[in-house]
Amino acid sequence: MKSDAWPIVAVPVPADSAVARAYASTDLADAYSIRLPKGASTDPALLARFILANQAGWVGRLMRLRDAIVACFGLKTSRQLEKSSGNRIAFFRIYDTRPDEIILGEDDRHLDFRLSVMRRSEPAADGASPHLVMSTVVHCHNRLGRAYILLIAPFHRMVVKSSLRMAARAGWPLAEAN
Repeated sequence: MKSDAWPIVAVPVPADSAVARAYASTDLADAYSIRLPKGASTDPALLARFILANQAGWVGRLMRLRDAIVACFGLKTSRQLEKSSGNRIAFFRIYDTRPDEIILGEDDRHLDFRLSVMRRSEPAADGASPHLVMSTVVHCHNRLGRAYILLIAPFHRMVVKSSLRMAARAGWPLAEAN
């Protein structure tokens, strides 16, 4: 199916998402919605794994560049995070799992972030149903964190939209796969 059949729309972070109240203050908060085809999985963990497994090649190259740079500042690399203990999807730690949402993220000395993959069954603004909302919130601890977010925010948004686009192109997992 053509990816433009499933437009990606910037939306507010859903008020009922756990990430909406993750931090008292945020330095970055964004959310993107995409319609899901009928019969798509209802499992947010499966959807998150699928999104992260279907990344564009340039995203991997960008992460390797990011890792090389942040290692110079003593920040955690994605490779270090993948090898960390705990339940993870890719290099993201799983913080919470609910029937319609999974919360991923990481804490570091410069910032903490949470990523929500939330499957919504109520009609979206365009009347389409169901849809998936991918939200990110970031809380910075210091100047390094604020500088980091300022530099990566445009790339972050490109990566999120690309990830949703690539998942749509690959064909979302079906509910029977749950």
